[in-house]
Amino acid sequence: MPTKVTARYVLGHQNGRHVLLENACVVYSGHTIDYVGYEYTGPVDEEVHVGEALLMPGLIDLDALTDIDHLILDSWAGPEQAKGHQWSEDYFQHRRADVFTAEERQEIREYALIQLILHGITTYMPIASEVHSEWAEPFEELVGMADTSRRLGLRGYLGPAYRSGVNVVLANGERSVMFDDGRGREGLADALRFIDHATELNDPLVNGVLLPCRIETLDIELLKATAAASSERDVLVRLHSLQGLVERELILDWHGVTPLELLDQVGMLNERLLIPHATYMDRNPAVFGEDRGDLARLAASGASIIHCPLTSMRYGSTLDSFNAYKAAGVNISLGTDSFPPDLIRGMDAGVQLAKILAGRNDAGDVAGYVDAATLGGAHALRRPDLGRLQQGAQADLVAFSLGDFRDGVHDDPFRTLLLNGTARQAVLSVVAGRTIMAEGRIDGVDLDYWRVKGQELFDKMRRAYSVRDSRNRAADELFPPVYARLER
Repeated sequence: MPTKVTARYVLGHQNGRHVLLENACVVYSGHTIDYVGYEYTGPVDEEVHVGEALLMPGLIDLDALTDIDHLILDSWAGPEQAKGHQWSEDYFQHRRADVFTAEERQEIREYALIQLILHGITTYMPIASEVHSEWAEPFEELVGMADTSRRLGLRGYLGPAYRSGVNVVLANGERSVMFDDGRGREGLADALRFIDHATELNDPLVNGVLLPCRIETLDIELLKATAAASSERDVLVRLHSLQGLVERELILDWHGVTPLELLDQVGMLNERLLIPHATYMDRNPAVFGEDRGDLARLAASGASIIHCPLTSMRYGSTLDSFNAYKAAGVNISLGTDSFPPDLIRGMDAGVQLAKILAGRNDAGDVAGYVDAATLGGAHALRRPDLGRLQQGAQADLVAFSLGDFRDGVHDDPFRTLLLNGTARQAVLSVVAGRTIMAEGRIDGVDLDYWRVKGQELFDKMRRAYSVRDSRNRAADELFPPVYARLER
């Protein structure tokens, strides 16, 4: 029997675009939507009233933090101090080790997935730091994560991260990448093994994808092998690239081409590719400051970018023009990439930065950002049944409350939510027809326990930076407090 959810505002979908309904409902049965509109007269098994809230498609986060976040530590440092956040050459050659046990890594994953649910994410593609691992992510870790994700009810696009190189600080203080090609081949084998595992699970909520690390940490043969595997198996591949000047300089030095050209040369620049960030293309002021064909090349390839506005802003960069990428025909999806996994705050950051960069208020494309968090993500995943509330689509939906006095006055619900709210206002989350969160509660999850456990894991992670630092500085020196602490 169907379930009916009513809300003050409902973001429906009609004629290929989102439309807003007021005092409307969504009806679903099984894992699909039956009806979106104002009046539903058929029988229902359950009615849910979310009241003064915005009911919309579940948010799609394609660079979703599944880790204990390090941005709170390392987004404040100058160039010299930042070197202490990387592996030292000595650590790479002689002392690399896992900071966390296998059991702790599973705890980290569960902590992070709970956070995604509480912030209105229904579909995710994970990202975690490899800095704290002996190399990257083993097959067994992702098997455990998939089990946790299934239990919690999220829709995941999963695979172990792999690489053949690591960003390091050399003995002379310069930054570079050191390689262990054999580890890269082992990582790709694990990734393909996980894709087979996901197929055997036969669970629509677990989808295998290829998730290599950063482009500069993959040798040329691993890049080619990844592109070939993506083609042969028709699976998505996400590769962090076009995200920094150091990356660009390294790729130019090693291969004589830009990162975008390299992606094309190895056969990866196509509709199966997802590129987190994609901020350093030729139109970026730090590169050429004008479009010399990169946008057209990217758009023609069919590849999608994953824009992470909040994280980029916190590290001092941003997409130089959301509207230019959109106008060129580039598919834009969204990611959080760091804590909090809050796409509402991310959309707000992107909208306001766009205004600043363009020097005009109408450059703040709210609808464009909402589309990116829903339709853009669905397009990148090649899933036209996601990202929209429409008959026949997957019953993935989330409601954000707008009824608190502190939410202020209402005009347009999206402007109200972006300007005045956060994703912490999520009060209902449904994935494939299963309610996975209601009123901030997740069945079987003790949030007080996970708050304490998360802090314990973070403290262990913070202490471990000293071991990797080339100068073995204490954590309090690497990450000094905002104000000096007064001792007793």
